[in-house]
Order: sequence, then C-alpha cells, then structure tokens
Amino acid sequence: MDREIIELDQGWDYMRKGITKLKNVLEGLPEKPFCSEEYILLYTTIYNMCTQKPPYDYSQQLYDKYKEAFDEYIKSTVLPALREKHDEFMLRELVKRWANHKVMVRWLSRFFQYLDRYFIARRSLPVLSAVGLTCFRDLVHMEVRANARDAVISLIDKEREGEQIERLLLKNVLDIFVAIGMGQMDQYEQDFEIQMLDDTATYYKSKATNWIEGDSCPDYMLKAEECLKRERDRVAHYLHSSTEQKLVEVEDLSRMYRLYHKIPKGLDPVANMFKQHVTAEGTMLVQQAEEASNSQTANGSCIQEQVLIRKFIELHDKYMAYVNDCFMNHTLFHKALKEAFEIFCNKNVAGSSGAELLATFCDNILKKGGSEKLSDEAIEETLEKVVKLLAYISDKDLFAEFYRKKLARRLLFDRSSNEDHEKSILTKLKQQCGGQFTSKMEGMVTDLTLARDNQTNFEEYLRNDPDVNPGIDITVTVLTTGFWPSYKSFDLNLPLEMVRCVEVFKGFYETKTKQRKLAWIYSLGTCNINGKFEHKTIELILSTYQAAALLLFNSADRLSYSDIMTQLNLTHEDLVRLLHSLSCAKYKILAKEPNTKTLSPNDNFEFNSKFTDRMRRIKIPLPPVDERKKVVEDVDKDRRYAIDAAIVRIMKSRKILGHQQLVLECVELLGRMFKPDIKAIKRRIEDLITRDYLERDKDNSNTYRYLA
Repeated sequence: MDREIIELDQGWDYMRKGITKLKNVLEGLPEKPFCSEEYILLYTTIYNMCTQKPPYDYSQQLYDKYKEAFDEYIKSTVLPALREKHDEFMLRELVKRWANHKVMVRWLSRFFQYLDRYFIARRSLPVLSAVGLTCFRDLVHMEVRANARDAVISLIDKEREGEQIERLLLKNVLDIFVAIGMGQMDQYEQDFEIQMLDDTATYYKSKATNWIEGDSCPDYMLKAEECLKRERDRVAHYLHSSTEQKLVEVEDLSRMYRLYHKIPKGLDPVANMFKQHVTAEGTMLVQQAEEASNSQTANGSCIQEQVLIRKFIELHDKYMAYVNDCFMNHTLFHKALKEAFEIFCNKNVAGSSGAELLATFCDNILKKGGSEKLSDEAIEETLEKVVKLLAYISDKDLFAEFYRKKLARRLLFDRSSNEDHEKSILTKLKQQCGGQFTSKMEGMVTDLTLARDNQTNFEEYLRNDPDVNPGIDITVTVLTTGFWPSYKSFDLNLPLEMVRCVEVFKGFYETKTKQRKLAWIYSLGTCNINGKFEHKTIELILSTYQAAALLLFNSADRLSYSDIMTQLNLTHEDLVRLLHSLSCAKYKILAKEPNTKTLSPNDNFEFNSKFTDRMRRIKIPLPPVDERKKVVEDVDKDRRYAIDAAIVRIMKSRKILGHQQLVLECVELLGRMFKPDIKAIKRRIEDLITRDYLERDKDNSNTYRYLA
C-alpha cells in the first residue's frame, strides 16, 4: 500500500515547529522537553521526505534547510545578544552561545540523521555536524574573533600584573578557537595565538628594560625565571598545549638578547650559538633527504628533494622571525643566519647541487601539472622566498643555467602554467642578482611573444597565397640563438612531407628579413601523425625524429637498423634512443627482430599493424637524457671566460699586481655569481700569459704585468 506523499511545505512546517521548540528550550523559555514520541515523529518525517520517489525526494532541499535553520537562529538571536555586550561580559555570552549551539547541532543532527547516513554519503557533502560548526564559524566567530581575542589578551595582561581572573572562562573561549578549526589549528593560531605572542614579546620587552636598568644580574635572572614559570602555568590552565614552546621561545630569546646586549661583545657568543643551532637543524634536513632519496625510486627521490627546499623555506621563515622579533633585527644575527644557510644550502643531495634543487623546485611550481598545487598568491609568496634562498647559493651561475634549461622546456612545450608568474620571478631575480643574470631569460620570454606574432603572420601569408601550400599544418617557433640554451643540431634527412613545410616557411621568412639565417633544431620539434592500424586509427604525438622514422615505413615494409641510420642521417646514440621508444618501450609501434629488450645494429624493423590501445590519442615519449652533465660543462666553459675577463679587468686597472693579490681580487669580483676554484684561476693566468695578455715580472715571478 503506497504511503501518502508529504509535500515540502507541509513537511517543513512540521519540522519548523520542532526546531522552534528546540530554540525555546535553548533560550530558557517555558517549554516541555522533547519526549521520545516527538523525536521519532520528527525523524520519521525527514525519513519519509527523503525516501519518496522523484520528484518528491526532498533530500537536497532538506539539507539546504538544515543549514538555513542555523543561519536564521544565529542572525535573529545569537548575534544581537553578542553585539550588546563587551569585554568580559561578551566572552561569557560567547561561551554560553557556543554551548547552546553544540546542543542545537546535536539535536538537529538526530532529527536529520537519515541525510547523514545516505544522501550525504552518496553526494560526498559535508556531514551535518560539520555544517552546523561551519555556520557558527562563518557567522559568529568571524564577527567576534577580533574582540574576543583582544578581551582574552587584556585579561592575560591583567593576570600578569597580579589581578585575579576567571581562568575557566578563558579556557572555554580558547576552546572555541580550537574547535572552530575542525581538526586544524589554523583558526587558533591565526585568530589568537600570533597576536598573543606579539603582545607577550612587547609586554616582556618593556618589563625587561626596566629590570635591566634597576636590578642586578642575579635579580634579573630570578625575575625572568619566575615569569617563565608563570607562562607555563598559563598554558597548563587555559592556553592550548602547542603554544607553550612558542611562548617560551619568544620570551627566552628576547630576554637573552636584552641581557647580553648590555655587555660589550656580549652578543658575539649568542650569535655564534644561534648560527650553530640553525646549521645543525639545516644539516639534519639535508641528511634526512639524502637517506630518504637513497631508499626510494628516482621519482620518489625527486619528490624528497622538492620537500627539502620547502623545508628550507619554512626553516628560513622561522629563524628570520627570531632575528627580527627576538634579536631586534640586529646585523650580527642576520650575518649568523646567512652563514648558517650558506653551509647546508650548498650541500649535494642524491648527486644534485643546491643550485639544481632550487631550479627544479621553481620549475615544479611554475609548470602545468606540477605537484605544488598553490593559489596565485601562494605562488608569488613562495617565489619571493625562493629568491631569498638563492642569496645563500654560492653557484648562482649554475642555478641560472639549470633554470634557463627548464624555462626553455616550459616555454617551448607550452608547459608554463602562467606567463605572469614567469615574468614575476624574473623581476625578483633581476632585483636580487642584477640585469645581466636575467637578460637571456627575459629574451626567451620576449622571443615567445614575437614567435606567436610571427606564426600569425605566417598563417596569413599562407591564406593570401593559395599556390603556397605546405601540405600539412605547421607551426614554427623562431628563436634568437644567444638567448636560449645550446641544443644539438643535426642535418636530419627529413621525409619529403616535412621538407616541403621547411621550404615554404623559409620562403615566408625571407620575405621578412635577409640578414638572419634559420638553423633548424629538429630535436625540439613535435609532430602529430595518424597511425592506421588494423583495429583503428590512433593519433600519435611524437618527436620530429620519431615521426621521421615512422614515415619511412610508408614506402618500405621492412627496414634494417643501418637502413634507418643511413636514411635519417642520425648518430648511433640518437638512433638507439629513437628506436627503443618505438619498439621496446610501452608503445610498440614497430615490431623488432629479434624480439629483445635491447637494440643492436643487426636488428630489423617492421610497422606493427596489429598495435592497439584503448586511447585514440597517445604520446610516445623518448627516453630522458640526463642534462646535468651538459649543464655543468656549459657552466664550466662560461666560468673560464668569466675568470679571464675578471683577470684582464683587474690587471688593466692595476697594471702590476702580485699573484696572491690578483687571486684575492678575482675571487671577490666573481663571488657574486660563483665561488671560483683557486686552481682554475691559476690555470687561466697561465693561459693569459701564453696569449700575451700578461707577463711575469723579470725580477719577481710572483708579480704580473698587464700587456696593453
């Protein structure tokens, strides 16, 4: 027998009466408590309204009305009651309203329990209790948090001055700050703790100044110890336990600074201890990352290294706050922090230098699909902190080259998530390291903008001249050689289809300029081609090399290793990578004989017409190349030029200089970009002597003369 349909308005009228009764009970109005029959009827009404067949299933509407019930009660009753009270009286009202709210959440969650069990679970919505807490947080806590915080801090200061306060009231208020976070400490820390710690530092700074002027050292220390004891007592009675360490550190370090500041050279040992402590903590992070990377796969190792940079940033934030707040921004402690970070930021982890780790961290933030999922504001803030860390990296030129390599890949393969962020970090790097540091990178970003305009003009050129037809869609990115990293360029024998494209673009480009010569970097190209297999046609996303190799099979059923090498004009090294990706890896587009995992010059290849895949579009990657060695070689070469230039510049201005002084001045001149090796400087001096830029003094072989 079908049960009677309950319309939404009809059912909600009944529920509203139950909710009104609950509100009356909470407000202390004359009202009988709920009996079991009333509770069952209210629960059953919700159950029936949620289990009716569509369109009479009102689960979503009831879920919305559940929240509306809290919003209406808070706006009509709770907020007006809080707004008319101030200071300690407001805190009492807040505690009372929070207690009532928890009761209301408990009862309404019971009435609407069926939603929690089925509707919410299926839709992955916030549970009823969380909705109730969120209403209080958004409407009550967000309005009163500042006044509540100031009232609590005022009472704490009164207690510090010897007045009696109601500690239980403070505990109950601060419990609200913790509970509102729903498992996180963000609300407590942001809305209360930060301001309270600032107030504590200010309070004891004033006290300590008076004590230092009027008390002996033993009396001062006794008073300080007594204050520490009282602060720990406060934590035990009403502050959250997580506050204790922060509270003690703020007071402890500030007290130490003020005490030793009065003694001549008294801060030197304190700063040295601070440096040792920071160094030990940073070195431990490096060791942990090294151990973790040794026990994980290559991908897991990379993640650990990225975590290390994030921990360096957090460590820097923490101790920079100590320098600014506890050590009063004293230069001695800035120097100690700098020297500590220079020690562990330049240690290698899993074969990677600090410069490479920092560049990889930036790449992970700036590229599409990176593991760091951050808002635009968080990205800007993180980039600002990364640039601060760069100040501690000794091989800034190595960072620049690694960064430039990764920037090139982001720009050329459309992997950059946001062009504004790319420009923003370049501005920050320019401010930190100078215009020369970023000039090539800025040129790369500009190149891409010009290349887009160039491509638009090329497409217009093709439209205006129907006789000029490349046959296939082609996009060409024209770059300025000096800005970009150096890439291997071979005379790849292109298939005829591609040769036509190249010739058409050259014809277009020559109409724009006669002075520039195009050099094609096929290793950076990508192609989309259709593979017509027996089961279906699949679009293949390939490198230019891979595409050129596959197109050979349009005119040949079977090709040997040497056939492919000859026709494409590739080196053995490049051909092995190329054929491995097409015949031995995940996607076996080519069938190889013999069917082994390794390649040899005796292998033969055929198009694998039986290949299939569930996707209609697949990307076939080439095995990765370790670019680290190439980057280091390029940087070493640039350093030789930089050392030569520095030596010549110094000698040109000094004319005659001793060996030791020349080396010292050279190290100082180059120190902003890298830490030059003394032996390398000696070798460059010898080379410049052989090239007649310098000569040894006839009377003293350790003295050099500049030859104009």
